[in-house]
Amino acid sequence: MPAPTQGRGIISTAPVMPAASEQDASARRVLRQLLDAAVRAVSAEVAMPAKLPLAPHGRNLVVAVGKGAADMMRVAQARGGGAIEGLVVTRHGHLPADLKGLDGVEIIEAGHPYPDENSVRAAHRALELARTLKTGDHMLVLLSGGGSALLAAPVEGLDLAGKQEVTRALLQSGATIEEINRVRKHLSAIKGGRLAVAAGHAAVTTWIISDVPGDDPSFVSSGPTVADSSSLSMAREILERYGIAPSAAVAAALDDPANETPDPDTLGLAGADTVVIARARDALAAAAGMARELGYQVTDLGDQLQAEARHLGASHAALSRRLARDGQARAVISGGETTVTVVNKSGRGGRNLEYLLGLAIALDGEAGIYALACDTDGIDGTEGAAGAIVTPDTLKRAAALGLDPAAHLAQNNAYLFFEALGDLVVTGPTLTNVNDFRAILIAPAP
Repeated sequence: MPAPTQGRGIISTAPVMPAASEQDASARRVLRQLLDAAVRAVSAEVAMPAKLPLAPHGRNLVVAVGKGAADMMRVAQARGGGAIEGLVVTRHGHLPADLKGLDGVEIIEAGHPYPDENSVRAAHRALELARTLKTGDHMLVLLSGGGSALLAAPVEGLDLAGKQEVTRALLQSGATIEEINRVRKHLSAIKGGRLAVAAGHAAVTTWIISDVPGDDPSFVSSGPTVADSSSLSMAREILERYGIAPSAAVAAALDDPANETPDPDTLGLAGADTVVIARARDALAAAAGMARELGYQVTDLGDQLQAEARHLGASHAALSRRLARDGQARAVISGGETTVTVVNKSGRGGRNLEYLLGLAIALDGEAGIYALACDTDGIDGTEGAAGAIVTPDTLKRAAALGLDPAAHLAQNNAYLFFEALGDLVVTGPTLTNVNDFRAILIAPAP
């Protein structure tokens, strides 16, 4: 297997394993090229504006949070004309090895998908820096996916363990990211606009690489600088909907009116400047353009798909079979953020891997259909792979190894299935994140 490529959204396009045929090798190569094009299109280098909004006479504070935080800060410093005071908060292992020292910038690596002690330290440090700003100063906040876990400041009466417990329950319940973040906002002293409030009368600009379907800025990293329209009652209803019994501390926090998110009108949040600079739609457009250049007719299913991963995979298998009937070379692409309902808490997998295993089972060895599904941040779930590739002989090769695909899917062990086949896609952190990227290639009939 080739060594993973780390840094600035560039992914090796070498095949993951030796090809069984010329068609197999070609399909694997094209799938990786489409992923590479998608990720590059939403990298900080491509997406960030050429000119930074800087205060001409006051202080300029830059706070970068998320899986792409380090690269966004690097670009900000390069385009800001020199050293910029700031803070980078990113996931453990998401600092590129070749990143030069960021002058005047504090760096904190924290936990994801579950917050850790560093997440708490990072949140309090960001709030502390914001509170030092005055009229005439400017705070530029650079957000990418993952910030909800990376910045964790539990409200009064709630500790980190309580936040971790409810986060784990929500992530394993099948709840959507919007639902999860509605709850998180009401248990946090920094989310739901509270970081912008801490900046007082300083100007606040937020640039966002969106990892949420629909690209609502208030849900990316749970909107630390963006006005929130949800409520405590909504958060309580979400826990009830998914059968999550909150701890006494969480229940008390969600009953406390003090934990309603800030009113945008009374606290000035409505005037904050917020811009989504990159989104899943940009990644899909880049991949579609490359597919067309390579001679494929493109079917774009959109960037907001949020179904249960295995069910979406089965649905896409049925669609692919219908499209294959005309014998044309086709590429079916889609994005969004699927969900996984975890039944085996010790299982090893991720939503893209469950999607692919559901797809492979439904395809049942259909000739000429290949697929890739990856998380654009390079990490699917908590494992070290971005996703995997499915080929027409996936189930045949699995049978030869004694692997039962249905059993692996039922036990949330899709990672172990594709690992045994050698079909994992390993990229390392890409330093950006617009969530799932899926591509299905339908080869022309022989």
